[in-house]
Amino acid sequence: MLLFREKIPVEWLPSVTSHLADVLVDHAHLERKAATTALNLEKYRELYPRVGELNSIAIEELQHFQLILGLLHQRGIPFAQPYPSLWISGLMKAVRPGVRGQAIDHLICCALIEGRSCEKFQVLATGLQDQDPELASLYGGLVESEGNHYATYILMARAIDDAETERRLDFFLNLEASLIRQPRLHHTLH
Repeated sequence: MLLFREKIPVEWLPSVTSHLADVLVDHAHLERKAATTALNLEKYRELYPRVGELNSIAIEELQHFQLILGLLHQRGIPFAQPYPSLWISGLMKAVRPGVRGQAIDHLICCALIEGRSCEKFQVLATGLQDQDPELASLYGGLVESEGNHYATYILMARAIDDAETERRLDFFLNLEASLIRQPRLHHTLH
């Protein structure tokens, strides 16, 4: 797993567990966005040979979206407006223009988002065991998928240009470390 340069803030878990309805709505939106992002990556000619893998990721993310929508319905939580993540938008603002560089940066950002999701889902699986065993089990069941998506995106970037991916990964890990320390405006996963 990726070695992030900053830990999840200690206040994150208590904030999330005390606002589970908001977090579940945010999670649904994140799964929807992850599916559309996987499809959006197919625009890069460097990734044309990987379209099948990207489609598989999109399908899996849509299945997760459907799973979370079902949970919202089961719990009587209305699907509501998404709130922007300053962490995600901060990463995405650093994506360079230009086809090859943009593809590498976009893949790295996707990898970091999936990697943090994997890490946070592990924390939630443990942290919710007493409070909400059903939700703890759900998050535990999503960990492997998020980790696989992280690895796939990093490998795709490395296949385009390994040295450039390493250089940009260093940049993005530093940026991510500064962004994760920023306060969140809403009760969101990221």
